[in-house]
Amino acid sequence: MPFDLSETDRLLTTTRAVRKRLDLDRPVEPEVLLECIRIAQQAPTGSNMQGWRWLIVTDPVKRAALAEMYRKSGADYLAAGAKQAKASGHQQTARVLDSATYLAENLERVPVHVIPCLKGRANPKLGTGMMAGYWGSIFPAVWSFQLALRSRGLGTVITTLHLAAEAEAAELLGIPDDVTQCALLPVGYTIGDEFRAVDRTAPENITYWDSWKGSAG
Repeated sequence: MPFDLSETDRLLTTTRAVRKRLDLDRPVEPEVLLECIRIAQQAPTGSNMQGWRWLIVTDPVKRAALAEMYRKSGADYLAAGAKQAKASGHQQTARVLDSATYLAENLERVPVHVIPCLKGRANPKLGTGMMAGYWGSIFPAVWSFQLALRSRGLGTVITTLHLAAEAEAAELLGIPDDVTQCALLPVGYTIGDEFRAVDRTAPENITYWDSWKGSAG
């Protein structure tokens, strides 16, 4: 049977990066998280290795520790980004940086931290192709996880700032040395459901046909 394109397109175009609208007080049921991971397991992986692993953090002490690592690693980056956005006058970027700062300040209050991982270690010396395959083996599953959350009234956002303290986080969470943390997703039910598509440039402006010398803007 064909998909309902209107609903499919609505899911794909309204699954936003959610920060300020995460409900910090409503708990998230473990079975919902596992159901979303079950869906994410259908994502393709390089050589069908299925090396994804998911670490779910609900312990408040560990969430607080992760939040502190996040703030320590990202404070300068967020401050510089906010300053640049303000100087440029780009309101949409300024709103994103404002919400990113809010998340950093409240990360420990988000009820669930999900850390998607891959077995093995990322090795840039292997070259572009191998690295593309490595990261391409986890982020399709991450996006499927986000879509599954969205369809159930939850939201999240991909963050990577804590990875500057990956070793410290690994020690905190007992992650083995041969496992790579790929992101941190703060997960919670959303406050309201009125998400919408945002303005993007027309696809003709970023699409080339047969050669980079085409008509893209």
